Amino acid sequence: MAEDTAMIDDDAAKEVTLMYGREEDLDEKYPNRPNNLHKTLPFHSLFTELFNPLLDTQKKNRPAASRRRAGPHGASNLSPVEARRNIIERFIAKWRKEVGNDFYPAMRLVIPEKDRDRAMYGLKEKAIAKLLIRVTKINKDSEDAKLMVNWKLPGQLHKASSSTAGDFAGRCYEVLAKRPIRNEVGDMSIAEVNNTLDQLSQVGAEDQQYKIFLRFYRRMNPEELTWLIRIILRQMKIGATEKTFLDIWHPDAETLFNISSNLRRICWELYDPKVRLGGEDSGITLMQCFQPQLAAFQKQVGSFEKMVAKLSPTPEDDSFWIEEKLDGERMQLHMVEDPDVPGGTRFSFWSRKAKDYCYLYGKHFDGEEAGALTRFIKSAFSPNVKSIILDGEMITWDMDVDHIVGFGTLKTAAISEKENKTGTDTGQRPLLRVFDCLYLNGRDLTPYTLRDRRNALNSAVKGVHRRLEVHPYKEAHSHTEIEPELRKVVAEASEGLVLKSPRSRYRLNDRNDDWMKVKPEYMSEFGESLDCVVVGGYFGSGHRGGAHSSFLCGLLVNKNAKEGDPEYEKCFSFFKVGGGFSREDYAAIRGRTEGKWKDWDQRRPPPIVELGGHVENRQHERPDQWIRPSDSVVLECKAASVESSDKFRMAITLRFPRFKQLRTDKRWDQALSISEFMELKDSVEREHSEKEKEFKIEQSRRKKARTTKKPLVVAGTSTSTDVLSTPYAGPQSGLFDGLTFYLMTDQLHPTKLAKPALEALVKAHGGAIVQRDSAAQPLIVVADKRLVKVSSLEKRATTNIVKPLWIHDCIRQAEADADAENSAPYLLPFEPNRHMFYLLDADELDLEAHVDEHGDAYARDISDVAEMRAILNAMPTKFETTFNRDMFVAQLDDHGRPLTNLKSYMFSHAKFAFADCDDCAWQVDAQLARNRIRFAGGAVVDKGESGVTHLVVPEGGARDGGMDGDGSGLARVVGVGWVRKCWEEGTRVDEERWQWG
Repeated sequence: MAEDTAMIDDDAAKEVTLMYGREEDLDEKYPNRPNNLHKTLPFHSLFTELFNPLLDTQKKNRPAASRRRAGPHGASNLSPVEARRNIIERFIAKWRKEVGNDFYPAMRLVIPEKDRDRAMYGLKEKAIAKLLIRVTKINKDSEDAKLMVNWKLPGQLHKASSSTAGDFAGRCYEVLAKRPIRNEVGDMSIAEVNNTLDQLSQVGAEDQQYKIFLRFYRRMNPEELTWLIRIILRQMKIGATEKTFLDIWHPDAETLFNISSNLRRICWELYDPKVRLGGEDSGITLMQCFQPQLAAFQKQVGSFEKMVAKLSPTPEDDSFWIEEKLDGERMQLHMVEDPDVPGGTRFSFWSRKAKDYCYLYGKHFDGEEAGALTRFIKSAFSPNVKSIILDGEMITWDMDVDHIVGFGTLKTAAISEKENKTGTDTGQRPLLRVFDCLYLNGRDLTPYTLRDRRNALNSAVKGVHRRLEVHPYKEAHSHTEIEPELRKVVAEASEGLVLKSPRSRYRLNDRNDDWMKVKPEYMSEFGESLDCVVVGGYFGSGHRGGAHSSFLCGLLVNKNAKEGDPEYEKCFSFFKVGGGFSREDYAAIRGRTEGKWKDWDQRRPPPIVELGGHVENRQHERPDQWIRPSDSVVLECKAASVESSDKFRMAITLRFPRFKQLRTDKRWDQALSISEFMELKDSVEREHSEKEKEFKIEQSRRKKARTTKKPLVVAGTSTSTDVLSTPYAGPQSGLFDGLTFYLMTDQLHPTKLAKPALEALVKAHGGAIVQRDSAAQPLIVVADKRLVKVSSLEKRATTNIVKPLWIHDCIRQAEADADAENSAPYLLPFEPNRHMFYLLDADELDLEAHVDEHGDAYARDISDVAEMRAILNAMPTKFETTFNRDMFVAQLDDHGRPLTNLKSYMFSHAKFAFADCDDCAWQVDAQLARNRIRFAGGAVVDKGESGVTHLVVPEGGARDGGMDGDGSGLARVVGVGWVRKCWEEGTRVDEERWQWG
């Protein structure tokens, strides 16, 4: 142990168990971890002594929720950097002195975005706002509730709200400060907050989250809650980066974090600043997540020649590499031979943010833990590879069109492929494109050059087609070779390029000029400039809060329409632009449109602005505010290309749109119209084949995958001999008469059931089946796993999706009613948690009315013991406070039920004084009697103290025992024999019989 455990107080020991579990298990796993000798500091000390003082060092105005100063911190002549370091050093020194050397409980709250031990909470701003509305019991339609839900919008009624627009935590502070349970800071310790946040990260149901937030609300004041919200959202913005904290904590902390991504290791292994990392401890380690090298941004657009110069070419070697920048998720793969696991090989997958993806992509080649990738890549490595670490990008590949798909489909494709036991070469799947090898057969390769690492990669990895592939690159020697490559990848709808120096070593957690991103906007004159009218605005967050940070641009439907004509000023949404604006540009747009904006009403959208989406509900890319074109401005924008999109009314949009300038010389009716744009589009398409014109319309990537369609098979109607017979679906009924079902997936819960069997069950009870999202009404869409088509339907947000369990519950309830000779069978109303796979926000309150506060349905009988147990477990206990022994005893006394007949309570309310006596034997008996009295709830006091009830004297001693004060006349005189007899009997005996023995 790092410290003498005998010095640890009880509170510190309890907190260790509270935060980390059994101390014995910790000692076995982390034998050299530091111990805190005392209880952790109060939670409020974090912001009174650290966060607020750090914000005070910033020149810009502090957020509203953090304006309370904590007093002077440091000399006024210090620079902001020095002042910040002093504040952090002072707080760490206080922790070491008053708590101990285990700084991990505080560190994970100070830089929560780097804490990998605690799972994500699954809570965003609107979800937290909803919980706070419930906790504070304010009307969801009140102004305060709207201020939290619409936190990006400036307040309409409260002047102070405008300063917190875009700052969700600050907006919450305004609301909470009006209705605090406590004004002074609370008593929660940092350990208690950590433990409660661990609980919050493990629950998923809103009711459970509500109980935890209610606990915080009762024990924290508004400022504490505000900082808690920032920690949950992992958006601290306190003026000091994690690198600053790590560097002040220990000189080698940043190095260890780069190779492990583990705050716990940093705090437990580097708690002594005098003990430094050895050379063997500063490199990456197999099966430990590291922080990868990143490509540098080019903040100022410069020539390709200057970019190539930064790659440090030499006269002997002027080469650089050009790689396609992939639209996926950065992923590191660790692989090691392990004879104790299925397949003999163990894998680990981590994202750039150190999220463990083994559950998705697999831990082994075979067995239950073979995932969406590992069971397909047995032949990907050379036979001599025993251990390896690969750096690459996980992307989604569509086998039907043989092309990469957007990043947003990756997780859905991986889940679908995880269930693909046959390895079918159709549909979408995850594909790992590897571009670096950092560890091979026990050797760390990061100190070697990229060229050497690539040679190692090529010798170690053979690859598996469309599963795990080595990412190709082009070796170039002149800056003139960049632009043709960029045109090529942009034409194929890629993000851009990455330029790399083959002479560079791998630098963990660093952006430098060895790797540089090249995106389409860096190309000279790439793309036509388009003059479009602004029709909508979106409020920003952070430093852009309270004002429009991006704009919705549209195309005029008919330039020639006159005032009064339905098409006058009418626009179709075309693209959203938020890049390229300077502060002066925002100010100019604001000055020309001040007072002309109107809030967007979802229920009554403006007729002159049409958004994307279905005809019944065009709400895609809905702006926060809209403006009439005649009151608006014209923006000149450029783009890399045009791509199809259902998010905009035009069904196409600009790819990588970027603002160029405000066209003050153009009126709104001189902006681009639909017909003018289509003419421009046709002209570009005609000229492109001849001159490779810069403005390129994205070609359709989706081609026909098959020449023949599979016949549509509806369960119960097919006459094909290849179709397996449908299982018996139970007795028939008309329960689902008049309903049409679209069953999208198999049933997974509570038991597995194939989709054809589920369709047969519905048909047996009168329901009709369709195989696509049709206009049939009423249509019930059913799914139990998130396939690509299900996710697509969710994104459109046009219909609820029901779990198959609802079908079974309806049938079960109908059969129960028939057995009980009740009325005709009826359809059960949907229950939000039990029945809904996807629920529209607009229907949420209606469905919550179908169950009580504990989740018990009003219209459905409880199905089994497990459901009953779950409902009972969710109910609050009667006593939420800790047991108070004295209060309990007093309460029993008040009700005439004293506990003097119980051994541990028999002397309660009694005060004992002992006479003076020099006899050694009697002193021994007297000391034993004192111990028994105290254990049995009595008090031992000095002679002469008021309120003495019993005087203990030696046998034959004076009856007053030398007492003085007012106790001599009231106390009963007894001997040690009476105390001994009470102890043996376990209750008080008559004093008269034993007062002298």
